Amino acid sequence: MNTPTTIAIENLSVAEKIVLMERLWDELSRRPTDVASPDWHGDILDRRRAAVREGRTAFIEWDDAKKRLRERLQ
Repeated sequence: MNTPTTIAIENLSVAEKIVLMERLWDELSRRPTDVASPDWHGDILDRRRAAVREGRTAFIEWDDAKKRLRERLQ
């Protein structure tokens, strides 16, 4: 078992925080059955699917979405 590490998150830059979040998400996503989604997530997905179906919104590629977020946070 690994010993937990304390990270002074408030001292990280925005870019470092994003990298940390991505690493955490990568780790969590390796075992998706260990992470239960609350019921309200399904409700939101249903609303978003309806918005796409009705032409009120559209999907973009994940890499493009991350790029847009990084540009906003710089």
